[in-house]
This record gives sequence, structure tokens and C-alpha cells, in this order.
Amino acid sequence: GFRHYVVNSCEFNSSKLNDIEYTESYYYNKLEYIRFSSSVGKYVGYTEVGIKNAERLNNGPEVIARRAQKESYCLSNVGIDVESALTKS
Repeated sequence: GFRHYVVNSCEFNSSKLNDIEYTESYYYNKLEYIRFSSSVGKYVGYTEVGIKNAERLNNGPEVIARRAQKESYCLSNVGIDVESALTKS
């Protein structure tokens, strides 16, 4: 069979918004073909299909929604993670 999956991640050094990077990566059969990174601010394709999709997504409303994910998805979760780590160390 074939396997398609999406991985969302927040990488951070502190709970400040400037120290957080949000990424959303799309994989097909273990090969990453497209990624959104908040540090780049747009989708980047790594295969022929990924490049075509990145172009389409960067010209649509999807890219604007992804840019907001850094604050709406990462910021609150990072704050919880940092607080949890500091209280247990």
C-alpha cells in the first residue's frame, strides 16, 4: 500500500514568539514532498508534485492560514511545555 501523512511541529528555544518555528511537512511513502516553514513564510516543494502544489498553495488562502499557526498552535503549547519542564527540573 501507499502511505501519506502530515507532521506538524513547533521548535523553540524559549516561549517567546520570535524563538518559535512552526513547520508542516507532507510525506508520501516516507519522502517529504512539500513543507511550510514559518521562518520561510511559504510552502516549498521538494519533488515535481510538491513544487506544483507549493505554487498553488502559496497563491491561495492556505498560506495565510499557515502563517497564523505559529501563534495559534505553537505559542500556547510551547508555554505549557516550558512551564512543565521548568517546574520539574
